[in-house]
Amino acid sequence: MITPAPHSPLVVPLAAHTATDMRSTDTAGRQLLLFQAASPAASGAASPPIGAIDGLQQSDVACTIERRTPATPTTPGCRTSATATRTTITSRTATGCVSSAELNPAPPADFSFSRLVEAYLDCRRAKRNTPSARDFEQHQEALLYDLHADLAAGTWQPGRSTCFVITRPKPREVWAAPFRDRIVHHLLYNRIAPAIERSFIADTCACIPGRGTLYAARRLEAKVRSITQNHTRPAYYLKLDLANFFVTIDKPVLRDQLTRRIADPWWRALALQILLHDPRTNADIRVPASRLALVPPHKSLLRQPAHLGLPIGNLSSQFFANVYLDALDQYAKHTLHARHYIRYVDDIIILGHTTAELRAHHDAIATFLPRRLHVALNPAKTVLQPVSRGIDFVGHLIKPHRTLPRRRTVHALLQRMDRAPLPELHRSANSAFGLLRQSTHSHTDRTRLANLLRRRGLAVDHRLTKAYTQGNP
Repeated sequence: MITPAPHSPLVVPLAAHTATDMRSTDTAGRQLLLFQAASPAASGAASPPIGAIDGLQQSDVACTIERRTPATPTTPGCRTSATATRTTITSRTATGCVSSAELNPAPPADFSFSRLVEAYLDCRRAKRNTPSARDFEQHQEALLYDLHADLAAGTWQPGRSTCFVITRPKPREVWAAPFRDRIVHHLLYNRIAPAIERSFIADTCACIPGRGTLYAARRLEAKVRSITQNHTRPAYYLKLDLANFFVTIDKPVLRDQLTRRIADPWWRALALQILLHDPRTNADIRVPASRLALVPPHKSLLRQPAHLGLPIGNLSSQFFANVYLDALDQYAKHTLHARHYIRYVDDIIILGHTTAELRAHHDAIATFLPRRLHVALNPAKTVLQPVSRGIDFVGHLIKPHRTLPRRRTVHALLQRMDRAPLPELHRSANSAFGLLRQSTHSHTDRTRLANLLRRRGLAVDHRLTKAYTQGNP
């Protein structure tokens, strides 16, 4: 999760919207020439404008997702290039949508150009060398002015998403929104997330500033010590996982949750527009059909109904997922009174003194999820075991008095270090050492990593915590 941080404005508003040759210094101290474009940037998306989705009924979801796209046959059609590497997907639209004459809410006072610049700086952090970020940076002032004007006028629409498939650790579709849209996602997150995340329980982890995998592992370790009285009494753990979580999220349910939590009409309309946009509409599929077929149908967003699923890969989806499962967190804490409960995305751990207590929690949650959130547990990943055997959670194996890196994680890490190009090896090696050092008993694994790096020409300090290039003390 990207932590919002204060920035000095990279671009300042001008008195008149005319061509400029203004230079400004970015956060790295580099001087950039900012150009003002002659015409607005085009948006190739099809989605209702801000404000046109307020007050919809659940039956309106399908038409809201794609109100402006001409109707096509029920079965999605594919247009594939000669190289079979790009496919355009067009989905069916519905009728009976909300009238386009509905007025857009006026932009609030806390929507400003400086907030948009801050969102842009957050968006490009750690991604500045990507092609989309470099293209945007060439004309950033003009493009930011155009984006601000579109948002203020209520004419902004999401653009064309790019879909590709990753195979590690398992085949999965990833949907990348255009860089312009990702700025809007950061703008929305920076504005509404702090207040909403303050209402989450302290045991909700993932995609929250300061609550990553290390936070989750250490908090679970503290809970284990508490319930076992420093490993002097027996205890058990129940591990739960939601089946096909992101592609089964019910958008009408999530829409109602966001509507209740976001008071300002303009920010609420923007959140709902992002939520209800269907990325499969006019999507750019940048993988051949053979690679796309590696994703099981029940895990593919392309195979889901229009009202189900969030695209994996967007900041908005990560945040919306936490909002969606907050109902489960509150139910576990305040109805089931599960004191030792923790969740990281859709991975859930509950500690208890007896197996009967944990089985009762399992049955209650298995009933609650389909009734309230329309999702289900994955029975193949349900585990009920003594705590003394170790808990595999967020890449760590938590055992009495020690934590170890997950075996699969170490094996994959060593393979990547062995195949990493030499120019990138030094940076990747130090990241690997940082990951392994999060576990209290990782000396053996760090020794294996150090031996591999020495064979490839790097030097390693005697504490096995950092790698150096030759000649760099």
